[in-house]
Amino acid sequence: MPTATLTSKGQITIPSLVRKRLKLKAGDRLDFIFEPDGCISLAVKRAPFEELRGILRRPGKRATTVQAMDRGIEEAVRARWSARSVLRSNQR
Repeated sequence: MPTATLTSKGQITIPSLVRKRLKLKAGDRLDFIFEPDGCISLAVKRAPFEELRGILRRPGKRATTVQAMDRGIEEAVRARWSARSVLRSNQR
């Protein structure tokens, strides 16, 4: 039976046998289920792909193109850098 040790920070490393059996990978979320008999079950929290379909869609709105997203990112970066340069020049 695999075991794990709790660190002083409240963390554990899930044994590799358990990770393989649950097909866990970095970033997976886990649910701890408290059973009436005092046992705790561990379940991988995964959303079925079908549930994710359309979650970013807004009715009545057109899809954003990759080019429009790139322009938005570029504008945000330019605004952030210009704000920083103004702050630096004011500190001098």
